[in-house]
Amino acid sequence: MTSPKSFPLALGRLLVLTAGAAALLQALPSMAADGSDTPATAATTATAAPAPALTTSANIGLYSQYVFRGLTQTNERPALQGGFDLSHESGLYAGIWASNISWISDATPGASASLEADIYGGFKYPFNDTLTGDVGFLHYAYPGSFPSGYTKADTNELYLGLDAKWISLRYSYALGNTFGSPDTRGSNYIDLSLTHELFAGINGVAHVGHQRYTGPNASNLSYTDWKLGLNRDFSGYVLAAYYTGTNAKDAGYTVKGKNLGRDQLVLAVSRTF
Repeated sequence: MTSPKSFPLALGRLLVLTAGAAALLQALPSMAADGSDTPATAATTATAAPAPALTTSANIGLYSQYVFRGLTQTNERPALQGGFDLSHESGLYAGIWASNISWISDATPGASASLEADIYGGFKYPFNDTLTGDVGFLHYAYPGSFPSGYTKADTNELYLGLDAKWISLRYSYALGNTFGSPDTRGSNYIDLSLTHELFAGINGVAHVGHQRYTGPNASNLSYTDWKLGLNRDFSGYVLAAYYTGTNAKDAGYTVKGKNLGRDQLVLAVSRTF
């Protein structure tokens, strides 16, 4: 039992403790409001996870025929194509792409080659929000069996490009024999392409290019090509139609009685994952 003399001292202590508790309770809401490290505020201020340094994508497409630089590669027959790409946030990238072909077997008795496999790598650098530079290496491989003395179509090219929103310019330079033509080191191709939305998600595509050959048969092999087309994305599936043509000479590009560079209509459906 507390004595009368000690009661005032106990009461004073109780009042001090009560005042301290009240001050603490009053301070708690303001501590939560000022962003102190509580579980609730930590959850709301958590930052989003950073984008991965490496990204991958794959693509596949079905085409009514494969046309490359204005020349049909499948003798106007359908082509199945697909590829895989790897890119790094630094701007470095690499990839592989493949398609069925027939032009080698069509043009060369005794040759058997039905596949084109392209391996490439390069570096893209954004100069600003509008202009991006691109430099790289591309190897075209055509595996198969060939007659003795045949100059294989395998080709190595260096390329340099500029992309400015909806317009792109690219220059390619052959490091050796070009698509089966001997003594053609230094042959080159320049490509100017435009892609722009017209209406309702439909994009217009326009292209003009010039393939210049070196070597003893340069006058018959050099030519200019063009393309006009439309495409539209339907929930990830891109439908496309385009018309192509060239001024390729019969003396350089006639296979099985037809000029590989004659006007062509191409229909396609493709998807990127």
